[in-house]
Amino acid sequence: MSAIEPGMRVINPARPDWGVGQVQSVVGERVTVNFEHAGKLLINIRFVVLEPAP
Repeated sequence: MSAIEPGMRVINPARPDWGVGQVQSVVGERVTVNFEHAGKLLINIRFVVLEPAP
């Protein structure tokens, strides 16, 4: 997977119900993403896989 950067559109394949999210910020392993159906979430990418949105 490519590096996650602010502005990228991503999905969490384990939670498709969250919809597509836009990365707001990246600080180390912590990524803040604003998802269509789950709102703004702080995600630790050590434990949660984020993939670029199709």
